[in-house]
Amino acid sequence: MSGWNEYRIDHLGIAVRSLETALRFYEDTLGMTAGHRETVATEKVNVAMLPCGGPRLELLEPASPESPIGKFLEKRGEGLHHVALLVPDLAGAVERLKAAGARLLNEPRQGAGGHTCVFIHPASTGGVLLELIQDQEHTA
Repeated sequence: MSGWNEYRIDHLGIAVRSLETALRFYEDTLGMTAGHRETVATEKVNVAMLPCGGPRLELLEPASPESPIGKFLEKRGEGLHHVALLVPDLAGAVERLKAAGARLLNEPRQGAGGHTCVFIHPASTGGVLLELIQDQEHTA
């Protein structure tokens, strides 16, 4: 199980109904600055990343009501959506998770920022949606 102690928090994903409304709070009230914005077409989501020390806050706005974030907001409302961890060996982590019977929501694919990621269902993690992201420092 080498590498497990090398996991780091990359970001906390926060589902919001409106990026503009959320950014008014984070930028105008808290004084933070969105460092990166993009639309991830495959996930039907608009994203704004807010650096805060090492990890970041990722604001997630549905680009479509049928998107995973749109469905999350309909069911649960705004709030914490997921915790994202950088991993040194995503392929190895996926193999271990599958062998342990963890419920993966996707095969590794490109996500926000062009990073390769996989999501683990909350039923396998004690109630938290986890995103594992390949740490680019450990890519061959």
